[in-house]
Amino acid sequence: MAASASSTVVPFLEKTYFLRLQNGSDIRGVAVDGVEGEGVNLTEPVAEAIGAAFAAWLADKKQADASRHLRVSIGHDSRISAKLLQNAISRGLAGAGLEVVLYGLASTPAMFNSTLTKDEAFLCPVDGSIMITASHLPFNRNGFKFFTNAGGLGKADIKDILERAANIYNQFTAESLTNSERKDSLSIKTVDYMSVYTSDLVKAVRKAAGNIEKPLEGFHIVVDAGNGAGGFFAAKVLEPLGAITSGSQFLEPDGLFPNHIPNPEDKTAMKAITKAVLDNKADLGIIFDTDVDRSAAVDSTGREFNRNRLIALMAAIVLEEHPGTTIVTDSVTSDGLTTFIEKKLGGKHHRFKRGYKNVIDEAVRLNSIGEESHLAIETSGHGALKENNWLDDGAYLMVKILNKLASARASGVGGGSNVLTGLIDGLQEPAFSAELRLKIDQNHSDLKGGSFREYGENVLKHLENSIGSDPNLQKAPVNYEGVRVSGYGGWFLLRLSLHDPVLPLNIEAPNNEDALKLGLTVLAAVKEFAGLDTSALNKFVES
Repeated sequence: MAASASSTVVPFLEKTYFLRLQNGSDIRGVAVDGVEGEGVNLTEPVAEAIGAAFAAWLADKKQADASRHLRVSIGHDSRISAKLLQNAISRGLAGAGLEVVLYGLASTPAMFNSTLTKDEAFLCPVDGSIMITASHLPFNRNGFKFFTNAGGLGKADIKDILERAANIYNQFTAESLTNSERKDSLSIKTVDYMSVYTSDLVKAVRKAAGNIEKPLEGFHIVVDAGNGAGGFFAAKVLEPLGAITSGSQFLEPDGLFPNHIPNPEDKTAMKAITKAVLDNKADLGIIFDTDVDRSAAVDSTGREFNRNRLIALMAAIVLEEHPGTTIVTDSVTSDGLTTFIEKKLGGKHHRFKRGYKNVIDEAVRLNSIGEESHLAIETSGHGALKENNWLDDGAYLMVKILNKLASARASGVGGGSNVLTGLIDGLQEPAFSAELRLKIDQNHSDLKGGSFREYGENVLKHLENSIGSDPNLQKAPVNYEGVRVSGYGGWFLLRLSLHDPVLPLNIEAPNNEDALKLGLTVLAAVKEFAGLDTSALNKFVES
């Protein structure tokens, strides 16, 4: 289990120990034992130091004077280490003089929302918010996401907090730890904020349907929460709107995730919600990831709305409301999606980088320079809307879909989820699609002591230079990440992972033969890089 609460002075840790916990704009680590070879590095003392560091960062950001106590909310998903980390990070905050408000089981979007809600009865708005989660990662992992009313913290902020945490940790004394524990017991409050958040979701659907009390009455909608934090959606959102939710599954929080990975990109998870829809003859299925910032859906025939289809559906809904707006997506979206958004829907597709924070920040930037954008969405199921304060919210995405069902019925249009399916008519989908991962061996002599990032960039540069000599291939005229090339009726994208020594390769093509040609193109260019493990690509080409 996780390291026990610190009652004695802690062992010294280098700053690099803390910096290794950074995962882009999140903090993630191993919080409990149970997986061979993965030692616990997100201990309670480390979490306490991170809490104190966030308190110091927030005080600087808010320029708070000594007379005002800053207030921070803490929520968590269903992971088995959640309570231990909650208590630890709470001690760090309280020890620094902040007021702590515990929400218990919550969703990531709700935590950001608590910085915006104005309701003193629920101690809102808070000055900062922390979600304890590691998304869809295995049970032994956990981590933190941080928010202010300006949104989620960025990479530079997380690095700053971790550097502060390292200094704070190494100055812990038995007396300071005892003092934090005493302050913690005095300053903590508990609030049922999820009732506020779910009430807002219910109001949004009622409003879209013309203020009908039960606009989803008669609709049969099943929910799969994957034993994460999303089980509330069935009883607290769908049922008050009149929907039938029998057949919903895995709504109970269980941090060991015994049924399937709570991940809308996972094939097993999508098979589970599809089976639930078909077995129960439901109109719609909804599935969430562990902390409910990602989602996907399934129509009554078992057709999945995830990845490019979910983006197409959301683009169709948003472009009805905001004609001509720009839809910002990540880099691995299909050429068929671009054609659908621009030719069928009359919008503009702005394909940007991987990473939900990158996509959201780019949409905000476009608006700031006069290019209207109302939707930022990743193939992973992360999606944010301008109307919802650019909050990355899987539940709100599903509310937009429910709004469409409810408003269609209110207008006299029947057909259940056929209304949704009809919205993506004309979306060209590839017959063949694959993602391969080419790993960089950081210990290989071919790296000559350099970083995996430098090596990966050299691979990409070499691939890009080799493309110009082939008349069948064309580099994407606008591209923000990796090397994207169209040819043989399809395309490929080779890019460097945001955090890992990996070059993911995405290939889409009209058939296996053309996919093979694209694969061979990449293999011919990268095979001379001995530090790159091309076994996945070799296997793909051979099969």
